Amino acid sequence: MAETTTTPPALLLRKRFGNAWALSAALLVLVAVLDPTQLIATLTFAGKALAGTAPFIIFAVLAVAYLKATGAENLLAKAFEGNPTRMIIMAAMLGGLSPFCSCEVIPFIAALLAVGAPLGAVMAFWLASPLMDPAMFAITTGAIGIEFAVAKTLAAVSLGIFGGFGTLLLAGTPVFTSPLRENPQVGGGCGAKKPFSSSPVWRFWIHKDRTQTFRDTAIENGAFLLKWLTLAYVIEALMVHYMPAGLIAKVLGGNGLGTVILGAFVGMPAYLNGYAAAPLVAELLDQGMSNGAAMSFMIAGGVSSIPAAIAVWALVKPRVFAAYLGFALTGSIIAGMVWQTLT
Repeated sequence: MAETTTTPPALLLRKRFGNAWALSAALLVLVAVLDPTQLIATLTFAGKALAGTAPFIIFAVLAVAYLKATGAENLLAKAFEGNPTRMIIMAAMLGGLSPFCSCEVIPFIAALLAVGAPLGAVMAFWLASPLMDPAMFAITTGAIGIEFAVAKTLAAVSLGIFGGFGTLLLAGTPVFTSPLRENPQVGGGCGAKKPFSSSPVWRFWIHKDRTQTFRDTAIENGAFLLKWLTLAYVIEALMVHYMPAGLIAKVLGGNGLGTVILGAFVGMPAYLNGYAAAPLVAELLDQGMSNGAAMSFMIAGGVSSIPAAIAVWALVKPRVFAAYLGFALTGSIIAGMVWQTLT
């Protein structure tokens, strides 16, 4: 989805609720206590799944570390210059492709809003950015397949454009009048002290500080992906063993609009980031979940995931946040229906 001006809200909430390792351990302890014969099978399943995903994890970690070390995040500022229509399209495209976390973008977006950057472009970026990045693309490809990953990327950009132009059209209404909170929390999370303030340096290895950034980012993202995917695969192992496949097929199967809508309404309050959601959705698909419901689940859940939603909630008034969720819910259903039709 702030309590002080020095602790970023996303980081604060993550410290309280984001301990994926603890949750994984708690689930394994429950299995050991309630069904000890299943513990080894659960650990084996999760271990094999992680090993199978390892090439995608390594590629994702190295790609993000390179982009971070070069300072490529500075290119994001280009999306918020020029004609409003161009800004919305560029913001949606960069949001759907950039490898940077939501809390990192908070100070940048706050500064843009404060100096009058169009809320439509900001909304486009906000909606697209939590749905896809290079690491998530690799993980989604490994868990579900390249076609789904490409479709989700297109859906992310399309959702950003949809929300951006929707905001632009409704800019004169009370919903979007004076959107900023009086005292927005703009602490620079994720170690981003001066985001978007310099030009990229593509040959980063000749600079000691950038080499250190590459190393630190690789370690940080590797640990991040490992903990979330471990949790996802532990849950997937439990789903395979305990959840009746017939139930999933009955509730979320079929080709009707109802399954797509249900997927969106289930996904939105699930608050799952795309890394954890991909393996779980892959298992649900194997158990009978429809393609459209899978897409709407991942789109709605990604936008409402805690780090993404808190980045918006921290800066804008509740009515703008409600519009953000409304665009996400509507767009996820549309994306699900389109994917259902194409597949």
